[in-house]
Amino acid sequence: MRAAGLLAAAIALASWATPARAEYVDLELVLAVDVSSSVNGEEFALQMDGLARAFRNPLLLRALEAAGGGGIAVALVQWAGPESQALAFDFQRVDSPGSAQRVAALIEQTPRLFDSGGTSISGAIDFAMLLFAANLFDGRRHTIDISGDGRNNHGRQVAVARDEALAQGVTINGLAILNEEPNLDLHYSRSVIGGPDCFVMTADDYTDFQDAILIKLVREISGSIVSRLP
Repeated sequence: MRAAGLLAAAIALASWATPARAEYVDLELVLAVDVSSSVNGEEFALQMDGLARAFRNPLLLRALEAAGGGGIAVALVQWAGPESQALAFDFQRVDSPGSAQRVAALIEQTPRLFDSGGTSISGAIDFAMLLFAANLFDGRRHTIDISGDGRNNHGRQVAVARDEALAQGVTINGLAILNEEPNLDLHYSRSVIGGPDCFVMTADDYTDFQDAILIKLVREISGSIVSRLP
């Protein structure tokens, strides 16, 4: 599944039409994971392991309860260059320990879909917006969760893609992994994140990703700020 050729159709939607029999959720969340050429195989595995562990953590389950009781719908996207975005799995409802376990298993089973290419955060944002426009959930909130280790260096300007997403009521949060660019969080703060209650977090490297993504997901789901894990 590619963004090219589909973006114009999504832009043509002046507003998101709620599908018939749409399921209400507190949050529609797109997890957009960097798989560009700067990410090696071990680093990709650490990202998948961190995400899977997060969905099995009791803190995340408590965040679901605190969010309002409607659960969330989560989709996983892998991204690299302007024409390199793929849907690893479409929106899944998470509203119980069992459904969280199923999503964790899906993450663990996800193969790497790209192994080369530049870093197009703008392409990832555009692709995520297509997913919001065409799913069977009716979310009270819509959030794109961008994680990566490099600044936008291919495709259109990321601030333009961000601003278009914000105009549709979407929040974009970032997890900047600093192993390649120590000041990457500044790029995320200035050009990537935006929307109600947006924030950027950092991980020094991919071994720190596991704790950072759990804290980030808890905050995105419930609004609770966890300074450190127990």
